Amino acid sequence: MEKRLGFVGVIVHNRKKTAPLVNNILTEFGELIVGRMGIPHIKRELSVIVLIVNASTDELGALTGKLGKITGVSVKSGLSKAE
Repeated sequence: MEKRLGFVGVIVHNRKKTAPLVNNILTEFGELIVGRMGIPHIKRELSVIVLIVNASTDELGALTGKLGKITGVSVKSGLSKAE
């Protein structure tokens, strides 16, 4: 399957409880991740994570599906157009 460049935006609520679960999944899919930026918002007890990925649609779906199953996590993603 063709891999394409894309992004994943993740909002993590209740970060002290949820962040370890998110990090375990990101480690599991680490071979897809080209870059990562995480910004905590201490007062609102949440974090925003942006990932740059190189993945097929199936791989991206597996990653975002696992993240989206975690209570308190919101996920949006996109891939570049096929060449």
